[in-house]
Amino acid sequence: MQRAAARKKRPSHKGEAKIFDNPILERLTKTHISIPLILYTIISSFLIYWGIFEKGLSQPEIIGFFFAGLFFFTFIEYIFHRYGYHVETENKKIEDAVYKMHGAHHDFPRDKKRLAMPPLLAVIIASVFFGIYRAIMGDFAFGFTAGFLMGYTAYLCIHYSVHAFNVPKNGLKILWHHHAYHHYRDNTRAFGVSSPLWDIIFGTMPLTNEKLTDQNH
Repeated sequence: MQRAAARKKRPSHKGEAKIFDNPILERLTKTHISIPLILYTIISSFLIYWGIFEKGLSQPEIIGFFFAGLFFFTFIEYIFHRYGYHVETENKKIEDAVYKMHGAHHDFPRDKKRLAMPPLLAVIIASVFFGIYRAIMGDFAFGFTAGFLMGYTAYLCIHYSVHAFNVPKNGLKILWHHHAYHHYRDNTRAFGVSSPLWDIIFGTMPLTNEKLTDQNH
């Protein structure tokens, strides 16, 4: 199977995967990291503005739901990564889709242009989430979705720093080792990128305290 073969293949730190034969679709799979960071920060700011000045939400309400959305993102990130991007399947179409969305990243983890979901696709997915949150919590969704998007923005910063740079000398060092373990030791563990919390809760923390070095990465 394509994904099983990709899992056994040693990651390459040079080059990039070819996702689509169509050059336009291939180009749409790539993005500079600054584009989604700027885009989601602007959207999040607009949601906060709209929630306060157009929907009449109080600042404590916006702040509370913002941080609730930020926290909830870490859970969705874990679920998507574990059960979506690493799903085991015999269905060739699903297998191919999973490889395009995530398997290629495991083959070429230092391909900087594919360290973030393409903005167009991410905006569509974010819109779906906003619709769901709005149906559940009404106008509070403005603060909640703003926090959710900034959670994704924080995730992108962490994910980019892990794959684009060597071991940092700050607090990100723990997250660097955690995610590097997922790529270079065992991709059935350490699914959390922005936080190891859900790995702890669901028992998918690394089985060893062995540290990865720049040479491993």
